[in-house]
Amino acid sequence: MNSTREYAFDAMVIGGGIAGLQSALDLAGQGYKTAIIEKDASIGGKMIRLSKVFPTLDCASCITTPKMAAAAHHDGITLFTCCDVNGVKRNGDELVASATQRPRYVDMDKCIGCRKCEYECPVLVPDAEQGGFSGRKAIRIPFSNAIPQKAVLDVENCMLCGKCASVCPTGAIVYDQLPEKLSITAKTAVLATGFELTPIADKRQYGMGEIPNVIDSMQMERLLAPHGPYGRVLRPSDGMIPDSIAYVQCAGSRDASMGVSYCSRVCCMYAIKQAMLLSGSLPLADITIYYMDIRAFGKNYEQFYQNAKAMGIEFVKAKVASLDQGENGSVTVRYEDQMGEGATKRDHDLVVLSMGMLPGWKPGDICPVALGGDGFIKSMKPKTGPSVTDLEGVFVAGVAAGPKDIVDTITEAGAAAMEAAKYLTSLEARATDAAKEEALHA
Repeated sequence: MNSTREYAFDAMVIGGGIAGLQSALDLAGQGYKTAIIEKDASIGGKMIRLSKVFPTLDCASCITTPKMAAAAHHDGITLFTCCDVNGVKRNGDELVASATQRPRYVDMDKCIGCRKCEYECPVLVPDAEQGGFSGRKAIRIPFSNAIPQKAVLDVENCMLCGKCASVCPTGAIVYDQLPEKLSITAKTAVLATGFELTPIADKRQYGMGEIPNVIDSMQMERLLAPHGPYGRVLRPSDGMIPDSIAYVQCAGSRDASMGVSYCSRVCCMYAIKQAMLLSGSLPLADITIYYMDIRAFGKNYEQFYQNAKAMGIEFVKAKVASLDQGENGSVTVRYEDQMGEGATKRDHDLVVLSMGMLPGWKPGDICPVALGGDGFIKSMKPKTGPSVTDLEGVFVAGVAAGPKDIVDTITEAGAAAMEAAKYLTSLEARATDAAKEEALHA
């Protein structure tokens, strides 16, 4: 890792989720050479892991996969996956990002995505891409529609048996591959670093992740997905079809004890979406949503909420105090009913915690961009220019600037791309004026 590979682009986008992809495609569509720097082994972000989107219930993969493919095949876009950004600094009119590309232990140029290595690998470990409900191999393609379709080796679980190397038809396995230093220069940057869910283990009242049939919202997304771990909704602990499912709202938001005092905005709507999907896949199941307030803020969102009530989904205005292990794998929900019953309890077969959003990236010393009180990147003009940060030539898109839904994320990503394009145009005009001035004095 002694030498540094250097690249030059017009624009760089840090983050390869739906916001980053939209910004990159918009910039590349205007003729600007663009780099996408993504920390995961595949682009697509959180959206590619979802089952459907609200309020239309369209397939999430059907929206995201074409954008992933368009970015991968665009002549003006270069993908850097498995990359950690170490620093972003200004050098005159340019921004220089230093990054480390973690080894895949696979030669990207030789790998053809045939998955023979994956089929032959004898190691099976829990698959985080499927919520930990199913297994994956130590070497694998991250998921079925991952881009790039290249294998990645998990060295922490690899037993170095050599079977993957022996069956690889192109000799792509490189056990001694080292990290690479990258220096990526661009005139402008878009920060589209997304979000992470509040950790389920941080909530002591809700079992700290140790109650078997208490899961988070992203795990339920995988259970609902057509290419999920079981192919249908089953209770994780014993494979039983749940007859009673509960959602606990504000499990990771509006809670000062967790350091998340803000509303994450999308939790009400994704819980309603999942409840409607569950009602379709498990028509005999009782589905209950325990909520403090329903915040249906977007276009057609209130109608979506009313449709859910009409489908028979029960909404209980209550604050859930605690969750406990019940009998036969059930979960006891203790709550205060705010409509009159007071403190009471109810058992459910499966409980889903609607966790909140945390910033997906902490710039810290990496990029000296200002942060808001919630830890997300601060927008300097939230009403007239929500993509503008306090750093010249650096813009923000999507949930990197604060919790928002997919519609607002894509809209803001397009706005960030236009702000970046305007900035590039101003640089070109500035350079032209400087050249004319120099010619006059020559």
